[in-house]
Amino acid sequence: MRRIENILEFILFQSRWLLAPFYLGLVVSLVLLFIHFLEQLAGFVVKIHLASESEVILGVLSLVDLVLVGNLLLIVIFSGYENFVSRLDTGSHDRPDWMTKIDFGGLKQKLMSSIVAISAIQVLKAFMNLSSFDNTKLGWLAGIHGLFLVSMLVVALSDRIGEPSEHPSESRKSRR
Repeated sequence: MRRIENILEFILFQSRWLLAPFYLGLVVSLVLLFIHFLEQLAGFVVKIHLASESEVILGVLSLVDLVLVGNLLLIVIFSGYENFVSRLDTGSHDRPDWMTKIDFGGLKQKLMSSIVAISAIQVLKAFMNLSSFDNTKLGWLAGIHGLFLVSMLVVALSDRIGEPSEHPSESRKSRR
């Protein structure tokens, strides 16, 4: 019976490698996002001399939006792979500092923060281009952004409540 349990545990443990192709797919998505970023940047550069101030701001916000999505993809790729598949052994000192410090709770926080920032940029772009949006669409954008904000707060609070509290004797030891 112990042999069957060992085999089952081995299979379950090795099944984590089934996630690796998902992370490779996200790397492909990052490449595609980069191509889209270059297209947006080229279009922005070509039209910059004819653009009004608000069009310049909207163009910059669009580029920032794409960068935030790219950051979000990197966070998911690196943290997800390290948390659920295997440790990344880069063998170099070029490893971002946050990679060794982020846990699943931190990953959720970073994801929600990125989603809220992306949503805020979409709302800002809409308000800077009011003539293209009706009140209903603006209301939906603001409402969805508010929902993302509330979701981020709920995730932060649940992580805060769920943190293991320090025993008073441990806090006295750390002060000495």
